[in-house]
Amino acid sequence: MITLTEQAAERVRTLLESQSSGEDALRIYTKPGGCTGFTYGLALDNEKPGDVVTVQHGVKLVVDPESLELIDGSEIDYVDDLTGQGFKINNPNATQMCGCGSSFRTATRAGQPGSCN
Repeated sequence: MITLTEQAAERVRTLLESQSSGEDALRIYTKPGGCTGFTYGLALDNEKPGDVVTVQHGVKLVVDPESLELIDGSEIDYVDDLTGQGFKINNPNATQMCGCGSSFRTATRAGQPGSCN
């Protein structure tokens, strides 16, 4: 299961309320790439067949099963401090991360490292 902090949920609710395209959930996903092997992605989206769905702090969170395998147990937070603002993913499965924290690998899957651009 992925945990969404209350701060992150508040920010997602604000984003969902401000858009008019009909999305009703936060999608977290992974894809091959980044300098370490896999990158994280977050998007406003709708539930798709096969998704794992949870509702936390009033926000629907959706993730595909393949991504869940890499990020199960993660926490999504929203930070707003002197160093910047944005969503932060704390992934206990990551055994190696790039310096910027946007790409990772796990003990069992290395992904396809590439450019961080």
